[in-house]
Amino acid sequence: MASDKSTGALLLIIGLAGILLYAWLLFFYDTSMTTLILQLTSFLGVAVILAIIAWIGYTMATTPPPEPLDVGEVPEEVSSPETSTPEVKKESTKSE
Repeated sequence: MASDKSTGALLLIIGLAGILLYAWLLFFYDTSMTTLILQLTSFLGVAVILAIIAWIGYTMATTPPPEPLDVGEVPEEVSSPETSTPEVKKESTKSE
């Protein structure tokens, strides 16, 4: 548990330092570099998203399809407790 907290604190510090560095690069660094910094970060953002899409496509294209299920192998009596409905006993009433 302490390891999780220290890892979380480290990630917090890295994230805040990254935000401050990025703000400094955009607003206080050389003004002519601002356009280049924005171009680089927007390119990297789009490239990461497209790389993830390409990776998903590659995985889908190279993964063999799953084996079809044989319905005959599944017993008919199988039911989970959540889906089974309790039997309700009907009371018989005598009308006189």
